[in-house]
Amino acid sequence: MQIEILKSKVHRAVITEANLNYVGSLTLDEDLMDAANMIEHEKIHVVNVNNGERIETYLIKGPRGSGVVCLNGAAARRGEPGDVIIVISYAIMDFEKAKTHKPTIVFPKEGNLL
Repeated sequence: MQIEILKSKVHRAVITEANLNYVGSLTLDEDLMDAANMIEHEKIHVVNVNNGERIETYLIKGPRGSGVVCLNGAAARRGEPGDVIIVISYAIMDFEKAKTHKPTIVFPKEGNLL
């Protein structure tokens, strides 16, 4: 049996930008992506702690070390700069393997830096 389980999480990053005139996605500092074991174009959920919004989108690499967390396209309507978010990705794996799986969780410091 296969199940979907938490793979990675960036916990409590702060939105730095919201760009309505973009195709769509979440731009995330590449350092945060690496630390969280996430890759460009990976499907993610974004949970906005400030307003309760929860969206599904994908990742785009932001400049390394920039601290950028930018909601793009329609997602820009779901948050604004200063909002705290959680970025979550999941993996599908065998049920038995999932029992011992340890997700990667990153807690950014001020400025969304490591």
